[in-house]
Amino acid sequence: MTSTTQQNPSTDESAPSAAHSALTPVFVAMQFSLHALMIGLTAFVAVRAMLGTWPMPRLVIGLCVLLLVVYALGLFFARHAMPRWVQAVWFAALVLVWLVLTLLASEAAYIVFALFFIALHLFPPRWSVPIVAVTMLMSIFVLGMDLGWSPTIFIGPFIGAAAAVVLGLAYRALYRESAERKMLIDDLLATRERLAATAREAGTLAERQRLAGEIHDTVAQGLSSIQLLLHAAERGITDPDALEHVQQARHTAADGLAETRRFIRELRAPALDEQSLPAALERLAASISAQSASTRPDSPTLVSFQLSGEPRELPMVHETTLLRIAQGSLANVLQHSEAQRAAVTLSFMDDELTLDIVDDGVGFEPDAARTAAHLGESFGLATIQQRVERLGGRLSVETAPGSGTAIAVSLPLEAAQPAPAANKEVTP
Repeated sequence: MTSTTQQNPSTDESAPSAAHSALTPVFVAMQFSLHALMIGLTAFVAVRAMLGTWPMPRLVIGLCVLLLVVYALGLFFARHAMPRWVQAVWFAALVLVWLVLTLLASEAAYIVFALFFIALHLFPPRWSVPIVAVTMLMSIFVLGMDLGWSPTIFIGPFIGAAAAVVLGLAYRALYRESAERKMLIDDLLATRERLAATAREAGTLAERQRLAGEIHDTVAQGLSSIQLLLHAAERGITDPDALEHVQQARHTAADGLAETRRFIRELRAPALDEQSLPAALERLAASISAQSASTRPDSPTLVSFQLSGEPRELPMVHETTLLRIAQGSLANVLQHSEAQRAAVTLSFMDDELTLDIVDDGVGFEPDAARTAAHLGESFGLATIQQRVERLGGRLSVETAPGSGTAIAVSLPLEAAQPAPAANKEVTP
């Protein structure tokens, strides 16, 4: 029973197993030493019984064998998760066999040193320390009755019990430190993996967004212009054959434009595949809140979303840009701001679209942040500024150390609305 199921010291005071610990060799050595101590002391008593030191040697040897069998059963069943009461019954049986053996062979009282460590391993200090004290008194009583009462009868068991308690508590402290260090390393590795995955995803989405914008601004606009020119040319053509050829060319351009738009739609951000920008932002706010509650349960960040005005259809490049800005900004809030609340507001006005992200966190130095990516691995202030200006908008950042942060992105709705030439087929 010296190798119990691993438990978290922060939630359970019983000593956990050494398995999967950063200090596994140390814990294995300590457990091996305990096994050796138990077997060695019991074998010593059995050998003394064979030499005829005490009456009823066969009974003494039998009790020694029974003690080791009970101990071995504990080791065997310890491979499985066992309730605390089962551990208590097993330990009580072990103590009972030891006590009977000690009454027949007083030198078996020294086996109590192994029992000290077993008790300290199985039970929390509020139970194990009194158990150690009681078994110590039992061994002192048996030794005193057999050898006579003298100071040495008290000193030996007392020193052994004190040493066992100190080593047992040191074992717990060592394990707790090791477990906390392992948890910290695991968290750091998981964070690094998440950051790497986020960087890869951000790079992929940024490239898809760039390609979509380039295709929209070049190929789609060109095909749309070709349609308009061919449609205008049709009005001045009187030859039926020539008119038919021009119409075929215009229909071919229209088919190419439709295929180009389909390709552009496939390059949308995954979060916008089956939902609008407001729905994607609302879902993002809920996701960040849930993530904060799981990673920082003592001080979570509550993120809310509010929609103002009547939503309008936006080009993919605008929706993707605003969503990426929100993702990067909220990731920064979660990782660095220590905010209790954050608010995301998307506002549709007569001639302008605004995205506001406000938090009550620690803030930062705007000038320093403009030269470093404080809003995530791939969305620094300079990057946001460039993307917003490319869409004809403007970026505003209000922050200072200790006073929170407010980021506002504004886009003119005229620039955000699809142009008829680029988004509608012209029919004769």
